[in-house]
Amino acid sequence: MDKSTKRVGFIGIGMMGCPMAHRLHESGYRLIVFDSIAAQAQRFVKDHPNAVIAGDLGSFADVDVVVLMAPGSSAVDSIVFGQSGRPGLADVLPAGATLIDMSSSEPLRSRDLSAALEKRGLHFLDAPVSGGVKRAVDGSLAIMVGGSGAHLETHRGLLQSMGKSITHVGGAGAGHAMKALNNYVSAAGLVAAAEALWVGQRFGLDPAVMTDVFNSSTGKNNTTENKVKPFMLSGEFNSGFALSLMAKDVGIAVGLGDAVGHPMDFGTDVLRIWESALETLGASADHTEMYRFLQK
Repeated sequence: MDKSTKRVGFIGIGMMGCPMAHRLHESGYRLIVFDSIAAQAQRFVKDHPNAVIAGDLGSFADVDVVVLMAPGSSAVDSIVFGQSGRPGLADVLPAGATLIDMSSSEPLRSRDLSAALEKRGLHFLDAPVSGGVKRAVDGSLAIMVGGSGAHLETHRGLLQSMGKSITHVGGAGAGHAMKALNNYVSAAGLVAAAEALWVGQRFGLDPAVMTDVFNSSTGKNNTTENKVKPFMLSGEFNSGFALSLMAKDVGIAVGLGDAVGHPMDFGTDVLRIWESALETLGASADHTEMYRFLQK
């Protein structure tokens, strides 16, 4: 993509979307941004003078690619196909344009969305991310991509502005399937680590020492390496990834298992724990607050 002449749309300037859009801006892409919370888009444009705000979705009529960072499949469908009589992206994008959904969406719905867009002469990649706000800020996200390999190569440079690892994992929907399953494994590991820490403390072990031992032994995982000390033992609980989003992703993974005929017995237990934590702690809780939820 020629950064000097191509305009990139970015919809969803939230906690993750803002630093991701910033990385694109710093890489030289000409951005047109939109967010349902107008103040977020206005703040971004104020800090990035070469970016412009889209007044509505019709403002994307002359872009070649639109990146979406939305809450999930329902929000994505509303943006793409419109709602309440208002046109969506599918109605305004030029033929041959590509929509890249970097949200945590549902794999089967993403597959259907891709097929619907292809009938309209539009292309689709699902490219969810892993790494959280910290890695969004420094541009080192892991990005798992579903869709056409040729379309991925067309937009690889754009994705590389936001991520360090770009992996093509299969056809449409495969990226979202991989993201949900990755977060399921992460969520299960977090619960296991938190429970072990509380049991150890009741026995008389120091949780910080336990964490060091985990990280030099076979119990090491992403939680023990990156979350226990800075967010859990510190009491900060401010990793930047909501507990509600983790619960949603685990639910997507378990639902996918059911859909493909492989019910997830352990996954169902993990989902129950995350949903119980969500009910107790509320939607605004950080996902690392699972640690205090499991204190019992």
